[in-house]
Amino acid sequence: MRALVVAAAGSQPEVRDVPRPAAPGGGVAVRVVATGMCRSDWHAWAGHDEVSFPHVPGHELAGELVEVGEGVTKWKVGDRVTVPFVCGCGHCEWCLGGNAQVCPDQEQPGFTHWGSFAEYVALHAADRNLVAIPEQVDFATAASLGCRFATAYRALVGRARVTEGEWLTVIGAGGVGLSAVMIARALGARVIAVDRNREALAVAAELGADHTLLADGTDIPSAVGDLTGGGSHVAIDAVGSEQTCADAILSLRRRGRLVQVGLLPPIGGHPRVPMSRVIGWELDVLGSHGMAATDYPGMIALIEAGSLQPQRLIERTIGLGEAAELLPRFDQATVAGMTMIDPTR
Repeated sequence: MRALVVAAAGSQPEVRDVPRPAAPGGGVAVRVVATGMCRSDWHAWAGHDEVSFPHVPGHELAGELVEVGEGVTKWKVGDRVTVPFVCGCGHCEWCLGGNAQVCPDQEQPGFTHWGSFAEYVALHAADRNLVAIPEQVDFATAASLGCRFATAYRALVGRARVTEGEWLTVIGAGGVGLSAVMIARALGARVIAVDRNREALAVAAELGADHTLLADGTDIPSAVGDLTGGGSHVAIDAVGSEQTCADAILSLRRRGRLVQVGLLPPIGGHPRVPMSRVIGWELDVLGSHGMAATDYPGMIALIEAGSLQPQRLIERTIGLGEAAELLPRFDQATVAGMTMIDPTR
């Protein structure tokens, strides 16, 4: 099969012919029809994650089953499927409880094993991790869910439990942030998007943000307080810095909820955040990491109803050759929407 192969961290990716993966025990082999390119794929290419080289990146995928391994009971060849970017082991207490996203023995395609920048990919613990794609949802739309939309949906629905009419402040209008804007609007929430990039804010407004705020050194929490009459009910930090985390916390009203999605870098041993406000105003601080397959039906229902349209974020579709050229500089990409890869091109 053809695959985008990275020989060593930071090396120029190449499209090569490599052996097609077989379905592992309890797992499946999938013919990849669509797979997204994400900033996380660039981190894997750069060697920022524990990746073994040579390596094939890719973790946002959708396709068709071509082989079913021994022990799989819920799936058959020909099924249309997608998968979360965190795949649980399938048998620990967290997986059995529907929380595979925190499985201590999790697999991640494109990180712990070869991923979906290829014509075929192998996936583990299929009965716990695969998600069926309804016929009315195309493969590219399904692939777009695997990272940013799943992350945003879990953060807003599974963790913060955003409800209709609540105010949500989204810090960072990148992939996760824009997905959060769209999901919140589908749920009937009111949204304020914050970013330092005017172009990203324009996209957020087009996708339904009620207000946008430019992070240009102005007092973001005060501006949010003025717009919402005392602060938002929920804030999501989709960036991950001391400043964005602090702005998210200080943008909340009393007894509000922060969902921290962006990874905070350690500074002086620990990031400095305004915990006195968390304590004094009884704020809830919620971590959120990916989403298990068990949570997908609610998100897919919004898509089937037409209230959530993730395909609006797909900006371009490229082949493996163009993906090989793009990946090393993807950290500098200015495209606000998603880049989708068609491995057959």
